[in-house]
Amino acid sequence: MICMTNSLARIQEPVTGREQIADCGQPQAALSQFYQALNRRDLRLMEQNWDDSLEAAMDNPLGGIKRGWPQIRETYQRLFQITGSYSFEFWDYTLHRGGDVFWVVGRERGRLQTDDETFDLAIRTSRLFRWNNGRWRQIHHHGSIEEPQMLARYQAAVRNRAP
Repeated sequence: MICMTNSLARIQEPVTGREQIADCGQPQAALSQFYQALNRRDLRLMEQNWDDSLEAAMDNPLGGIKRGWPQIRETYQRLFQITGSYSFEFWDYTLHRGGDVFWVVGRERGRLQTDDETFDLAIRTSRLFRWNNGRWRQIHHHGSIEEPQMLARYQAAVRNRAP
């Protein structure tokens, strides 16, 4: 179980989407739900995690800047349709909370496996959630891959393996 922290202590325990969090009102529950949706390729659960307003924004290595859930959904649909397998987890992060928002800043690591290759991913990641209608909803995500060759391989793998 992940415990709530308001300190600037870096959390090393990875968030994978398999966490057992008793209180769904805790920020970690929303973070875990996101990784559960991502790793299970569950578009419906992903939609529940994201804010459905036009204020939602994502700046991601696969899709550039997307605004509003309909545009954000397209990026996840492409990733979810690849023929290979993948897994992602969030780690080495800090959690910050102020009023009806919380944000996390850390690292995402992943592994993508296709028929042709297997490679690891390292992504700098921040996510912002706000309390909306009795639950946390993701309102912003930014992810960056520092290594140009890794970025190019990831983009090509998803582009070339989506039906």
